[in-house]
Amino acid sequence: MKNRRNFLMAGAALAAWTVARGFAPPARAAGGETFEIVKTDEEWRATLTAEQYGILRQEDTEQPFTSALNNEKRKGIFRCAGCDLALYSSEAKYDSGTGWPSFWQSLPNAVGTREDNSLFMTRIECHCRRCGGHLGHIFDDGPPPTGKRHCINGLALTFAPAAA
Repeated sequence: MKNRRNFLMAGAALAAWTVARGFAPPARAAGGETFEIVKTDEEWRATLTAEQYGILRQEDTEQPFTSALNNEKRKGIFRCAGCDLALYSSEAKYDSGTGWPSFWQSLPNAVGTREDNSLFMTRIECHCRRCGGHLGHIFDDGPPPTGKRHCINGLALTFAPAAA
């Protein structure tokens, strides 16, 4: 009886750990798309931190309220940490209260999207249109004028302040 209980408890712990990890899928090109910038896993690992690689190439998610970019208030451009493409203007950034940098729109021709059916729900995943790096998700609960919330992992971005 005790062995069975231990076995079941270990299984429950493993299941909880899997859920907490977010069911990270293996690295792949989003939706089978082709991208301007293509690198091997080894090349990506050599240019990104382990955390950036997990987010951009394996669709991990950083913990909320951990990104310094969540509190970035200066004027400037948020760029892809993988390929340096300009993705979002600070003019479209707002505080969504979710713990991740949020924007009501991307720059023109900056992001691609696809349907994401992971975690037992349907969401819209967004990625860098040039390198395919996973950025986050787009939701329909944002402010005017678009009503969209681009909920973006801060580690998927770099910030370039506007020239003074």
